[in-house]
Amino acid sequence: MRAAGGVMFAGVLLMVDGVMGIIKGISGIASDDVYTRISKYTFKFDVTGWRWIHLVLGVVLVLVGWSILKGAGWARVTGVVLAALNMIANFMWLPYQPIWAIISIAIDGFVIWALCTAPSKAVI
Repeated sequence: MRAAGGVMFAGVLLMVDGVMGIIKGISGIASDDVYTRISKYTFKFDVTGWRWIHLVLGVVLVLVGWSILKGAGWARVTGVVLAALNMIANFMWLPYQPIWAIISIAIDGFVIWALCTAPSKAVI
């Protein structure tokens, strides 16, 4: 029963992380002055590109988190993959918003752990 609680919590956290991504994307799209432009950073993405990456990834995370709560088997594997991708995206996003990026990385780490360690027959 504890494993089912971990999967449920992971689904909720995935949805929260998705909403945070949506907010990052929308706030960046709404105003050009939200995020600072960093000139000498290894990963040279346009800030406009980051806005859309966070928005799209956030929407997908919310949908997969909801599917995990509904008990879809495919959603657990997809949740692990998307949490890993979101973790990588937030690592590359660190110079723009370090606190929120670290919070998202920590949430993604817990989601990956919870979805990977729960038995495959965990009932929510």
